[in-house]
Amino acid sequence: MTATVGVEEEYMLVEPVTGRLVPRAEKVRAAAGVKPFVTAREIQSELLQAQIEVATPVCDTLDEVGGHLLRLRHAVAGAADAHGCRILASGTPPVHEALPVPVTDQARYRALRQQAPQLVAEQLVNGMHVHVAVPGRRAGVEVLNRIRVWLPLLTAMSANSPLWEGHDTGFASWRTVIFGRWPVSGVPPRFADDTDYDARVRRLLSAGAIGDTGQLYWQARLSENYPTVEIRCLDVQLRTEEAVMFAGLLRALVSTTLREAAEGAQEPDPAPELLDAAMWQAARHGLSGELIDAQGGRRRAGDAVYGLLEHVGPALEEAGDSREVTSLVHRLLQRGTGADRQRQALAEGGPGALMTMIVEASALS
Repeated sequence: MTATVGVEEEYMLVEPVTGRLVPRAEKVRAAAGVKPFVTAREIQSELLQAQIEVATPVCDTLDEVGGHLLRLRHAVAGAADAHGCRILASGTPPVHEALPVPVTDQARYRALRQQAPQLVAEQLVNGMHVHVAVPGRRAGVEVLNRIRVWLPLLTAMSANSPLWEGHDTGFASWRTVIFGRWPVSGVPPRFADDTDYDARVRRLLSAGAIGDTGQLYWQARLSENYPTVEIRCLDVQLRTEEAVMFAGLLRALVSTTLREAAEGAQEPDPAPELLDAAMWQAARHGLSGELIDAQGGRRRAGDAVYGLLEHVGPALEEAGDSREVTSLVHRLLQRGTGADRQRQALAEGGPGALMTMIVEASALS
């Protein structure tokens, strides 16, 4: 049976002319939540008042994923327009921010600001999170252990945050670098089983390294609210079709790892420093350079992507997603990542053309 899937996306709210962030999330959320085709729980507050998050219902098919994301993007975009701003599906803000963005007035977010003021001030990053159902926490840990080696490639494919403070960082996913500064972040460690996972999380909590399990900023983790594995390494995508592509790839990857575990296939256990280096390389270059694999070798990015497609091919076929996902992956390789397209728009038309491209892709596709 094909696993269910759900997607969360984070957006920024910007002033239409300057592209500067505007702290109107509560007004936009309230306006979007009263629309007849949107429920309030589908649109949520985020850490900073210029950010907003949407969450699809549980989906059985990729058509459902795409339909819900379009519905939610249109609802939030319409509400934003009514309050004089636009939504931006970019992993980082493209223009320089003159003033700090206020923190959302919730106890958890106030505690985060007290714990790490400068990190919170610079947490102007938007991600995409994919939840894939698993048959239990033990199976979920087996999935985490086996997908770790694929997280750098997925990060490279999803790169959509090349700009920071109005300049090009030289990185395709600067969001990945920003998130890597928190105490518990990056590629998750290998766990013996679910008991080990829970014990290590309890130790982090008792040590005060994290205030709650929401601060497990690993790029993949077990969800505490749903029977899912949550993959968190992706930048938010410019277009909904790219989000759909990742939902299909990740569902197939989870299904593939569960099959490998059931068949007793050896679990990959690469050196932690290699995984860290592979993640840094992925954030640096996206799909525009060579990537580091789990054995320490270097591969052309396109070859690595085709290797992933081959790896999950049977699971894509079983879910009926092969044609759609394969077509979308080919399109990604032809057009480039979001980071590539942001840089191209900036080079060809300047900041105005860049903002127009991102705003139109975010709200209309």
